[in-house]
Amino acid sequence: MEVGLRLGRLRASLDDAGCGALLVTSTTNIGYLTGFTGSAGLLLIDADRAVLVTDGRYRDQAPREVTTAGTEVEVEIAVAERQKLLNGLTAGITNLGLEADSITWTDQRRYADWFDGTTLVATDGLVETLREVKDEGELARIAAAAAIADTALAEVWPMLDTGPTERQVASALDNAMRSLGASDRAFETIVAAGPNSAHPHARPGDRTIARGDLVVCDLGAIVDGYHSDMTRSARIGGTGDGPEAEMLTAVLAAQQAGIAAIADGVATTAVDTACRNVLTGAGLGDAFTHGTGHGVGLDIHEAPALSGTSTATLRSGHVVTVEPGAYIAGVGGVRWEDTVVVESRGCRRLTRSPSTT
Repeated sequence: MEVGLRLGRLRASLDDAGCGALLVTSTTNIGYLTGFTGSAGLLLIDADRAVLVTDGRYRDQAPREVTTAGTEVEVEIAVAERQKLLNGLTAGITNLGLEADSITWTDQRRYADWFDGTTLVATDGLVETLREVKDEGELARIAAAAAIADTALAEVWPMLDTGPTERQVASALDNAMRSLGASDRAFETIVAAGPNSAHPHARPGDRTIARGDLVVCDLGAIVDGYHSDMTRSARIGGTGDGPEAEMLTAVLAAQQAGIAAIADGVATTAVDTACRNVLTGAGLGDAFTHGTGHGVGLDIHEAPALSGTSTATLRSGHVVTVEPGAYIAGVGGVRWEDTVVVESRGCRRLTRSPSTT
């Protein structure tokens, strides 16, 4: 991964943000910029230097990780003296940027005391904007996470015909992903059957999966901090006919239309519209109750969003999900979802499990 280049890209945005230095408090953003994977730290970046301040638990780990990542980051171990150390580092800085999305009101008050005499500037998405376009190393990790989820689903899928509970299937998927090398599941795995599948974020329970049920399986894995996300739907015992069969066919067609709409320079609203038009034509427009997709990377949900209210434009290197769904109370729900990487003339699927009705 091109970790060593990220600090320079961030520095280029500080002037436009109106700050002479940035205090990075999000541990995810700290890891992205430095390679440090610890759970506690503050990263101060100005035009000339970057200093990671952490505690004694990471005395050996922090220097090793930032060196391995190829970043020019100084490491300071401090707890009680953090304020004094950071005050010294920010001497002469008039405006200090804070990450508005990652600090609490209590944090803001603390930093106002710490940096008395320095103007604190709320910044929005300086690091997250850099994170949107993935480099080849990041894409490889997301692809590896996707491959683990694909394999886990293939291993567990036959279990659906044996009458398990939702919870048993979810547990089997989680165990399979970990045994295949995932550091963790990307989120709480969703397995929802029958009427429960009409809830987009249903939690797996003790309902036994029975013949005729619509079943939604939403899962993902984590590899080196990077996530994947995939959903597959089915009707146990075969597609049959009726509203369940119609939903499976229509939602899959909507997802295919959304994927076909993706390319560099396309507005994210256009992808959302492509999916909605298909479902509206099938009489399921009101049954599609959420956005079409989201970015995926170090967080399971990150920019850009694919929705009717988004103002974003897709760029090559974005990794996004396309996941239209339809949900009817008392009948069930269907969702098809893949993680794809945006390319100049289209996109490439990273999740490869079969999508058929």
